[in-house]
Amino acid sequence: MSEQVFTLDDLTRILREGAGANDATALDGDILDTDFEALGYDSLALLETGGRIEREFGVTLEDEVFTDNRTPRALVEAVNETLTVTTGG
Repeated sequence: MSEQVFTLDDLTRILREGAGANDATALDGDILDTDFEALGYDSLALLETGGRIEREFGVTLEDEVFTDNRTPRALVEAVNETLTVTTGG
């Protein structure tokens, strides 16, 4: 059984799906460590993002995953930690 990995590309795609291609910020370079709010993603956008991640990756994310991990890099790492625990990897 292969281990699921949540990537920055996955996060970018999910944010674009929720925000619309024209409204989404590209997540690369120095922006990886920028707070989501500064990037224009409010709590509602992150709630939608969380729901999409949960459905697509078959994982349950605690609210703290989003309140404690306020940058794209931190969120990707936190989701992968949850995936590792969930899949026993």
